[in-house]
Amino acid sequence: MKPLVALLLIAVPMFAQGGVKWEHDYQSALKRAKAEKKLIFMDLWTEWCGPCLYLQKNVFPTSEAQAALTKVVPFSALVEKKDRTPMPEGSKLADTFKLTAFPTLVILDADGKELRRQVGMFRSGAEFAAWLNAK
Repeated sequence: MKPLVALLLIAVPMFAQGGVKWEHDYQSALKRAKAEKKLIFMDLWTEWCGPCLYLQKNVFPTSEAQAALTKVVPFSALVEKKDRTPMPEGSKLADTFKLTAFPTLVILDADGKELRRQVGMFRSGAEFAAWLNAK
């Protein structure tokens, strides 16, 4: 039963966020970004973070956010489960990018170099899209 729950935790956010294909593995996101010549949008989140869940349910699925996300490689990294159990890749990324709060949203180039970040949530898809599309 636990593998099914883990699969649902990965699949549900992907489907809930519309037709955009989200990566859930950092190396895959880097590879895809290089192949598609795109930037990476990295969402570092936890299951216990209310603003993180708000983004996934109310912001990322909007038409404005979906349109903006097609221009980048969206990458979602779960850092901690609801019971605060750390997830290996997410925790490593949290250390690498020196996270201080959740959610942390980061724009990376195809080599993984941070270009800019947002700590905290956006209230609307339009607000998120404006940030994501900013040069």
